[in-house]
Amino acid sequence: MVTGALAFAAAGLPRAVRGASCGAACAGSFKTVLKKALIRPRLTPEVVKVLKDNGYPGVELQDKKVTEAEARAARRLAEDEGVRIHSFMGGWFEFNAKDPAKRREAIDLAKHNLHLAAAYGAPVILIVPGRVGGIKMPKPSEFKLAFDPKTLTLVRAADADYPEYVQAQNDATKYAQDAVWELVPLAAELGVVIGLENVWNNLWVKPDFAAAFIRSFKVATVKAYLDLGNHERYAPSAEWVDALSDQIVKLHIKDFKVDRALEREGTFVRIGDGTIDFKAVRRAIERVGYSGWVSIESSGWTDAEHSAIMDRFFAGTL
Repeated sequence: MVTGALAFAAAGLPRAVRGASCGAACAGSFKTVLKKALIRPRLTPEVVKVLKDNGYPGVELQDKKVTEAEARAARRLAEDEGVRIHSFMGGWFEFNAKDPAKRREAIDLAKHNLHLAAAYGAPVILIVPGRVGGIKMPKPSEFKLAFDPKTLTLVRAADADYPEYVQAQNDATKYAQDAVWELVPLAAELGVVIGLENVWNNLWVKPDFAAAFIRSFKVATVKAYLDLGNHERYAPSAEWVDALSDQIVKLHIKDFKVDRALEREGTFVRIGDGTIDFKAVRRAIERVGYSGWVSIESSGWTDAEHSAIMDRFFAGTL
């Protein structure tokens, strides 16, 4: 199949898109094999055309208002068209809400979304297991976590004292574990892996702590859904890949520009304009042996340009 990405010529392309756009043919130096996916709310014939025209064999869906019947119809469409629904974006869940009723509501909603993922035929559901805000906490560059690797109890967050944050993190760990353990039997029954992701939720902000949290479950149905851009302000993205290692079940890709002078110490930018060392990230992916899907979660380029950029990332030349 000749894709839109392959049709690009180097001349005249934006800098971040120039270079190899040869997909698997450029990846000979890597044993790991990565596959491209777009993120879309729903799968329609129009979305299928975009995927095929631009060289994306897969899609990650995110509309949580669909019915199970609609999800099954989308699955049939995908199967008929040779497209893979590789993941369902379940989203944010208030597993650590102070109100027990809200925690129960979040768990029940997660169960509903697990059924939607299964109806789609998606092998993985993305779940963000909580968040904290509105309290005094360290800046991203100030975090120096000290925690008990057995109990995951956070002892210290930074050189200065942040007792409210430490308590919030410990509560979040406990409630998230309780919630996820309740989801595990259903996930196993449905054949769906729970991919836990951090999305600027101010929790598990360092690679070793996040990895310890994921590994605490010790079951095949709970893994890490790693976004390669979300955590750059806390530690280089390649370090996150190395730490989460064999726990990674899926990847998102976007770019981030670290600027410690800004309030949030950086900003998301279009891929190629940030400070993430994507060559180092690709080498880290090879070290940990991850082969699988990478969903583009970015803006600023066309779908075809993003496809060409992902080819370069896969080839280690971005």
